[in-house]
Amino acid sequence: MRRLATAAVVTAVVAGVWTTSAPTRAQAPAADLVLVNGKVITVDPRDAVAEAVAITNGRIVAVGTTAEIRGRAGAATRLIDLGGRAVTPGLIDTHVHFTEVDQLFNVDLSDPAIDEMADVLKKVAEAVAKTKPGEWIRGRGWDEGKLKERRHITAADLDKVAPNNPVWLTNTTGHYGVGNNYAMKIAEIRKGTQPPPAGTIVHTDSGDPNGVLLESAQNLITRHVPPMTREQQKAGIAKIIADFNAEGMTGAKDPGISPLKWELYNELLKEGTLTVRMFALWSGPRRLDEAAAVMGRVNAQPRPPQSLGDGLLFSGGVKMYMDGSGGARTAWMHEDWNKNLNDVDTGNVGYPATPPDQYRTMATNFHRAGVHVSTHAIGDQAIDWVVDTYAQALAATPRRGLRHGIIHANTPTDHAIDEMARMQRDYDAAFPEASAGFMWWLGDTYAGNFGPRRNQRMKPLRTWLTKGVRWGGASDFGVTPFAARYGLWASVARETLNATYGKTPFGMAEAVDVRTALKSYTIWAAHTMFLDDRVGSIEVGKEADLAVWDRDPYTVPTAALKDMKAELTFVKGRIVYRGPSFQTAARGR
Repeated sequence: MRRLATAAVVTAVVAGVWTTSAPTRAQAPAADLVLVNGKVITVDPRDAVAEAVAITNGRIVAVGTTAEIRGRAGAATRLIDLGGRAVTPGLIDTHVHFTEVDQLFNVDLSDPAIDEMADVLKKVAEAVAKTKPGEWIRGRGWDEGKLKERRHITAADLDKVAPNNPVWLTNTTGHYGVGNNYAMKIAEIRKGTQPPPAGTIVHTDSGDPNGVLLESAQNLITRHVPPMTREQQKAGIAKIIADFNAEGMTGAKDPGISPLKWELYNELLKEGTLTVRMFALWSGPRRLDEAAAVMGRVNAQPRPPQSLGDGLLFSGGVKMYMDGSGGARTAWMHEDWNKNLNDVDTGNVGYPATPPDQYRTMATNFHRAGVHVSTHAIGDQAIDWVVDTYAQALAATPRRGLRHGIIHANTPTDHAIDEMARMQRDYDAAFPEASAGFMWWLGDTYAGNFGPRRNQRMKPLRTWLTKGVRWGGASDFGVTPFAARYGLWASVARETLNATYGKTPFGMAEAVDVRTALKSYTIWAAHTMFLDDRVGSIEVGKEADLAVWDRDPYTVPTAALKDMKAELTFVKGRIVYRGPSFQTAARGR
């Protein structure tokens, strides 16, 4: 006979397992779906671990022991035996450029096996062979830190394999790229060409442009590159949705979207294929005269916590820029950049991407209007400027709960960290969106550029935790691979890909344990996206966004975190990814 539930919420600790069930008057109704015989990592306030979960109408109705949850199975209930596998909340990425259009339609240079210039040129030559003379060759993902030559690709390199096609290859960071001489001719870049504000044209020793363009200078060439078609862009989003789900991922914050991308998200929502919760940030203004148009886009949509598709699509707010890149040494620092670890790039402290006073005015106006703002800030001076801007805006208009974000926040000062903690406590604002994977995927370049002293402050997760700062885990794909398992691992291990300056040049003092790392990709991430009342933990009443894994992240060796495989992924209780081990699921008891 099925066990009768009590009339109140049951809360008990049984054999180390936290057990809860929804209130019932008598016998609890049969659930639609139950998962049993697992290790259910709830990420609830007690970080409790259960054995089983019951789900009805896409919501969690009970969490507890296998014996208890089997009692919620009826004749029509789908029962899935987890066979001891771990379950976590679905993982969330708080900063991801959400498309695989480059991987589908451009030359993909992100493979770590591409480790010397000849490999790059071979990939470009293969594309040239499939392209008519005069047509553009586009690519992305190269990183000089992964090449044996330890230098940028240049126009002279590309001319060897593509003399009759214009070529543009974007660096993995997105903050710089390289064109060949054909492309520079189209763009009319020549000796003496002046860069636009917040941009740099890199030159040879003789003063000629060498093809490398930093920050806004990229636009000199990219404005001539034919854009992807609407169909290609939709295909890129559809692919990453499927690939996210296959990685146990159920939520994303996409910064800097265009009106077309918003339109595509709405199409996918209506088609029922948007199986990743999307918190989209509109591309923000770089100058005061651009702000009104952005505000118009924001005002045309409901604001968080309101959404479209019952929590699937949010017009979240605005993404702004304060500075550039750690890879290009354009991020805005208090002191000169390093290079090659111990050398100094004398006179180079980077520069703001947006005029600082104009940024402060625009960010303050958005705040006053009740708009969520997330700002890209990598350099310590840029982070200070953003944090102080938020503090001033909140002092003038003490509006709690807008959850403003600080994108990347690589090497914050003590002042910035203290202000983050204060604003989170007092105003629910100033949350870092931190890509721990930078230390891995970009780490060999980063370590050389930030230098020995600043490296020890890179992604100061332990200090944040100690001072009460919560953060959202992120990938910044296509800068680094998007699988959140890499971010979990990097938060704990802090290792670089190639150990150019040693395996752990960022030290281990700022490492956190896997339980903390998991919070940053679940409940804390959900909070930054106004979703923590819906998802981010496995608790009664929340929607069932879940991931089933081939291993237990709480007990496997650190190195094994990077290789975790999702075997089932659920969004609102519906299976959106099924691995080989779960091609069928039993019904009934």
